[in-house]
Amino acid sequence: MSNPGDTSWLEMRGQLWPHLDKISHQNELEHLLIEPSRFIAFLAVHPDGQAIGFAETTVRTDYVNGCDSRPVAFLEGIYVKPEFREIGVAKKLCEAVEHWGYSQGCTELASDAVLSNTISHQMHHNLGFKETERVVYFKKSLGL
Repeated sequence: MSNPGDTSWLEMRGQLWPHLDKISHQNELEHLLIEPSRFIAFLAVHPDGQAIGFAETTVRTDYVNGCDSRPVAFLEGIYVKPEFREIGVAKKLCEAVEHWGYSQGCTELASDAVLSNTISHQMHHNLGFKETERVVYFKKSLGL
């Protein structure tokens, strides 16, 4: 596990979630790290010492779409630098997540991806995930 001051972790988070700025990423990590029994991050490091990927996972006790049990380990995000994809880095990260989730009393691992992210869908499929449902969210402003 790394820490929120690790700039390579923050940079990769910025690639996965570009809608957040660096300060937002740091704040989010500081908040998540308050409960180490509910959050963990794994960092994949190349033999030359550079960080090449990460996976972040939480334990969710609320209902998780498609799951039958509680608590559920939830893969909040997984990222591998493009030049290191398709060589098993995501698989190793996911294996670490699975072992940690099981050690936390979870019997299921869940994740999600936006409908348009077909690359993520394929990666999840390759890692052994099964699609459970597709959802479109709606909202309506209540201005009376």
